[in-house]
Formats: sequence, C-alpha cells, structure tokens
Amino acid sequence: MAAPTPSPESFLPLKPIDTLILTMLAASPRHGYGLRADIIEHTDGAIVLEAGSLYRSIRGLEDQGFVVESGRRPAGDADDERRRYYELTALGRKVVVAEMRRLRALLDFAEEHRVIRRAPA
Repeated sequence: MAAPTPSPESFLPLKPIDTLILTMLAASPRHGYGLRADIIEHTDGAIVLEAGSLYRSIRGLEDQGFVVESGRRPAGDADDERRRYYELTALGRKVVVAEMRRLRALLDFAEEHRVIRRAPA
C-alpha cells in the first residue's frame, strides 16, 4: 500500500531562494542561466546566485519532487544544446501556490496590524 501523498503545506515554509526559483518556474520552464537572470532582475540585483549555489538549490528541488528537467526545448536556432531546462511538477506547483498563500496571509496580518501600509489599489 502506497503512503499518502503529503499535503503541499507540509513542505512550508520554503527557503527564500527555493521560493524564488519555484515562482520563476511557475511562469514558464527556464534554463539555469535564465533563472539566475530572472532572480537578479526581480530582486534588483540584491540576490545574485553563483552557478554552484543555483544548481545545488535546483537539485534539492528535484530531490523533493518539485522540479524536473524539461523535455521541451525552444527551436534549434534559439537554443543552446548545453542548456538544461527545468519545469515545475504538479507537486511543485501546489507547493509554490501554498507558499504564496502563506506569504499573502502574513502580509495581510502585517497590514492589518500596521506593521506596513496597505499597498494602493
């Protein structure tokens, strides 16, 4: 008899770097360098992952079943055969959604208790 699948919430909270990687992959599959560039852009350069750190994080996410190497690739002229593309698994998508909901609830609490101001609509 197979063990029950753990709930996405049982993996929370995620490490900030894992959250960034999963969030970027939720938008579309990416190769490692593309993930690195997206994280630098999203954080305005506050987080710059070295290749070794990025790939260690990706391997950890693969080990947890959140990410897989993608079989889909761009057209030949827009691709480099050395690149590895990654995408979320169904579990990875559920986990990043659960993490975003957790973070939203924390943000709502902070706004309600005037730790931060509500963002203008």
